[in-house]
Amino acid sequence: QVQLVESGGGLVQAGGSLRLSCAASGIALSRTFMAWYRHAPGKERELVAGTSFASLTHYADSVKGRFTISRDNAKNIVSLQMNSLKPEDTAVYYCHANRFGNEFWGQGTQVTVSS
Repeated sequence: QVQLVESGGGLVQAGGSLRLSCAASGIALSRTFMAWYRHAPGKERELVAGTSFASLTHYADSVKGRFTISRDNAKNIVSLQMNSLKPEDTAVYYCHANRFGNEFWGQGTQVTVSS
């Protein structure tokens, strides 16, 4: 059974930083596309950042230069370092895995940025 467990969310002031982690079990990340999505109230779910198993990365324009996605295939962990946080980054952040078309989601972790 595949499980993705996010951690690291919380409340932070604008300009601050948070580091989200996604611990995966039941799936090998070495050949899995991993991503972070976020969903804010009243908005569509948004792809924040993604990383291929070759460690190529993709970022939403809104987070480029502020967020960094990384993966440790040996530890089965994907992280999202978020710097210079803004109130508009407030959302529930979800870890997502896509392995050969099979998709899996974590339960989400709340990130709240106060102004």
